[in-house]
Amino acid sequence: MITLHRPRLVAAVAVTTVALLATAACGGDQSGTAATSPATAKGLKIVAASTWEAGFARAAGATDVAVIVPPGVQHAPDYDPKPSDLAKVAQADVVLYADFEGFAGKIKEAAGSKAKLIAVTLDNAPATVKSQVQRLGAEFGTADAATKWIESFDTEYAALKQKVSATAGGTPPVVVTQAFVAWAADLAGATPAGTYGPQPPTASQISELAAKKPRLILDNSAMPGGDALANVNAKRVVIDNFPGQGLDLMEVFQRNADALTAALS
Repeated sequence: MITLHRPRLVAAVAVTTVALLATAACGGDQSGTAATSPATAKGLKIVAASTWEAGFARAAGATDVAVIVPPGVQHAPDYDPKPSDLAKVAQADVVLYADFEGFAGKIKEAAGSKAKLIAVTLDNAPATVKSQVQRLGAEFGTADAATKWIESFDTEYAALKQKVSATAGGTPPVVVTQAFVAWAADLAGATPAGTYGPQPPTASQISELAAKKPRLILDNSAMPGGDALANVNAKRVVIDNFPGQGLDLMEVFQRNADALTAALS
């Protein structure tokens, strides 16, 4: 469990935050500075770079979670934080981010030595989800809540997978997928036969993927590339990695399971 204190907000915070927005570059140390008073689940203020990190935090038991990138932004890693966004960071006890987010450096600089910085592995593969939720629960002092969520997740995920697999007729469909949504193939009981991206597939790659004779093409809502495979005789399913306004990580799996079920019907 980390120990934290609330930073004192002084008038200089606003000036510092604006300056950081103009001058900070990506990169920096991932470690935070712990303080002296014990953290509690109720009092811990979390700032998440996007709804994806926020979904992990909520699953781990956090209750006070603010988000920098608004829900619905198509490509969150390219978001350019405003001074008001970084002001949230200056008030946080814990800041969650992913290294691939282009604005991560600005977040680290704005946090200074006041907040605990935690890099989150953003991948919705079940094993990764559970390990990250468990890790954050330990960091937040909410391990019991994280364990309960994981138990519920295992039950709900198994039910969703059974539903999608049954729609597929009991035989795993042949699936090709954008690299960052490959996890969703498992919902259909499938192992990806091929992947593409994050760069647009080349002509030779398209030919190789078409030769797999896929039933489904899984595309990434945040960085779509499936249009290049329009001539491949398969159904395209757009997979969304990010929770919505409610920051409910389980809802991501439910929504994508529904999309897969519709495509396989």
